[in-house]
Amino acid sequence: MIRPRFACLRVVWVVSALVVAFWLWASPRPAFAQGPTRTVAVHLFEWRWEDIALECEQFLGPKGFAAVQVSPPQEHAIVTSSDGGPYPWWQRYQPVSYQLVSRSGDRQAFIDMVQRCHAAGVDVYVDAVINHMTGQESGVGSAGSTYTHYDYPNYAPWDFHYCGTPGNEIQSYSDRYQVQNCELVNLADLNTGSEYVRNTIAAYLNDLVSIGVDGFRIDAAKHMNTNDIAAILARVNGSPYIYQEVIEAAGEPITGDEYFQNGDVTEFDYSTSLGNVFLHGQLSWLSSFGEAWGFMPSDKALVFVDNHDNQRGHGGGGDVVTYKNGTLYDLANVFMLAWPYGYPRIMSSYEFSHRDQGPPSYSDGTTKPVHNPDGSLNCFGAEWKCEHRWRPIANMVEFRNVTAPAFYVSNWWTDGYNQIAFGRGDLGFVVINRDTSKWLSQTLQTGMPAGTYCDVISGERNGSSCTGNTITVNADGTASFSVPPMSAVAIHANSKVSNSVAVTFDVYATTYWGQNVYVVGNIPALGSWNTAQAVPLSASAYPRWRGTVQLPANTWVEYKYIKKDGGSVVWESGGNRTFTTPSGGSLTRTDTWR
Repeated sequence: MIRPRFACLRVVWVVSALVVAFWLWASPRPAFAQGPTRTVAVHLFEWRWEDIALECEQFLGPKGFAAVQVSPPQEHAIVTSSDGGPYPWWQRYQPVSYQLVSRSGDRQAFIDMVQRCHAAGVDVYVDAVINHMTGQESGVGSAGSTYTHYDYPNYAPWDFHYCGTPGNEIQSYSDRYQVQNCELVNLADLNTGSEYVRNTIAAYLNDLVSIGVDGFRIDAAKHMNTNDIAAILARVNGSPYIYQEVIEAAGEPITGDEYFQNGDVTEFDYSTSLGNVFLHGQLSWLSSFGEAWGFMPSDKALVFVDNHDNQRGHGGGGDVVTYKNGTLYDLANVFMLAWPYGYPRIMSSYEFSHRDQGPPSYSDGTTKPVHNPDGSLNCFGAEWKCEHRWRPIANMVEFRNVTAPAFYVSNWWTDGYNQIAFGRGDLGFVVINRDTSKWLSQTLQTGMPAGTYCDVISGERNGSSCTGNTITVNADGTASFSVPPMSAVAIHANSKVSNSVAVTFDVYATTYWGQNVYVVGNIPALGSWNTAQAVPLSASAYPRWRGTVQLPANTWVEYKYIKKDGGSVVWESGGNRTFTTPSGGSLTRTDTWR
């Protein structure tokens, strides 16, 4: 039987939490503005609060991320021994109390992180573990609280489910009652139908809302009755964004649509289906990817290429593309961020060789920093992977933001196998070459306005220049693409480095049979003085040779005409012809061969 002192303590805790929550709720909230075009979240799995704050300021905010999902912030079990070594990642999912003291930092560090992320324009979503407490039989939590199974600072033995199966464990996932009332891998299952339990959980969530938390991932939602979750959320202040972890499986009675009344739901079939296509299938199959594949409605789905569970084989597992797949992971994320379905969340993880392995840590279990004291990053190596900073993934966040108003697919193209391209109205266009050996060389209709665009996969737009490749869209919306195997190209309205001008080259030149006239010049659109890349002119009005080329506006151009007959090249005499393109419109250069 529980000690009388414990019953008093838990009442005091709830009252104290409500008082603190009211005080913080009444305090000025940090000013921030989430723009309507922020459309992508990122999960900084197991990051420390200080690192997340710095990442919001230095990268997530400037790159246009909508939100960051953080690991569970409550006091958790400390597991000193497991198959994957001490301090496994899943110890965070074994709550001991609702104090905000975890391996990521303490309460003040958490508050500071929320405020700094808000100032950077980034919302904060908390992974809320409210279905259960620990699977450990006893121990000391991350805030120093002692506990035993069914006896915690906030709960007594009568606050839990005892379903009557051996060990109170789930024996059959085809039995709804067992899934929602028995224990998942010995985790003490809270009786979320109890008014006391509902109020205690709501007090925890309200404490977080009062700090400024903007949304919650409801962990293990499938293991709670949807109406229990609804009753808890009805006690939560404001309108936080809610998304619930529901892993559907064939033949099981519990389905994701039961939980739509509470908010969005994680669409695990998206992850496994996309993984199967990129790992084993053909990208040409993706032309109707989404609800036509049996997925839930787009406006209810939170989607991902991988998450912290299924990248380790947990949580549905299946064919999932992860950082371990290298370039293929880039391509899968490029597709997700370009394809108009669901609310995408990018995974940012760490190197692991065992599925239970915890984050990069010191010997005492203290998590290593991502942002080093000297300002350098501990990313991309043998510890933190920081996938959200991989250029093709990071730069596609702006692509999704810019193309959000055109939430549909246009100008779909495929070679029938592993090369695809599609547009997002007149706001963006993406080309993906999953072929391992064949180049993608095509002139495609993009639907975009004429101009020169920076390919955001290969480089960064910097004002009117691009650190990577550029793509010229012609007046008719077409553009020529040359994409290497296992690569992609993406352009969007904000990656335009210059407007283009339709320049017609018209030269009077006589030739003999088999000889043709070309124009070549100092800019890429004119071959960069490479005669093999010179622009051919038409002899339809012979002896006048004509051709129209899209050139960047406000640009100094040097050019000359050449005659080619097989491998023979004849240059016209004299110096380079020169002119400056206007800011828009069209222009004709009328010349005579010299």
